[in-house]
Amino acid sequence: MRKVAWAYTGALLAFLVLDGLWLGVLMDSTYKELLGPLMLEQPKWGPAIVFYLVYVLGVVFFVVLPALARSSARRAALSGAFFGLVAYGTYDMTNWATLQGWSAQLALMDMAWGGLLTCLAALSGYWTSHKLAA
Repeated sequence: MRKVAWAYTGALLAFLVLDGLWLGVLMDSTYKELLGPLMLEQPKWGPAIVFYLVYVLGVVFFVVLPALARSSARRAALSGAFFGLVAYGTYDMTNWATLQGWSAQLALMDMAWGGLLTCLAALSGYWTSHKLAA
């Protein structure tokens, strides 16, 4: 149980910090330009919190724990990148297929970010658990 708690803590902290920087600092103006009136002035924090908590739980269950079982940081990184690409791809491709104003540029950019972000969060969860729960 300690292993899971440390994995979750490490992955969640990395995910929140990195996604906060991405959304709030690096890409804020880009998203406003690409999404325009689709964006709210302030996010709805309830659904956002649920997303982060559940998504990172999925990362730990499907990526980090199997990587820990094999003692493989490489597996955590590659599986994390793939998991992120699939999850973000599902969201982005569905939006591109069904929403006006959702572009290929936005979908591809967001999918690349989702893959990288999930890779890094999975690695953080892996290393946190590997070092602190041993």
